Amino acid sequence: MGVFRSVLLFVLAAVAEIGGAWLVWQGVREQRGWWWVGLGVIALGAYGFVATLQPDANFGRILAAYGGVFVAGSLVWGVVFDGFRPDRFDVIGALLCLAGVGVIMYARG
Repeated sequence: MGVFRSVLLFVLAAVAEIGGAWLVWQGVREQRGWWWVGLGVIALGAYGFVATLQPDANFGRILAAYGGVFVAGSLVWGVVFDGFRPDRFDVIGALLCLAGVGVIMYARG
């Protein structure tokens, strides 16, 4: 149950952070308005909160591992919301990052 909870929290954190950054991007770069920016700031704050719920108490470890989730999640977000098509190097890089998450967070047993 611990690994499942941790992975779920990483996914929720990714949705909050990537979604928040995307909302700010849309509000500013795509000129959708300050409401989008405000919602993005709220989502980014939610990301910071969700990260604290990880069972591991080591801030550096959590953020280092989350970096790999962020890389892969950002590519997925781009595919779903922006029509981005990753090439094989994007996919290989994301898989390497996720392997790093596995080593950092879960290899200790």
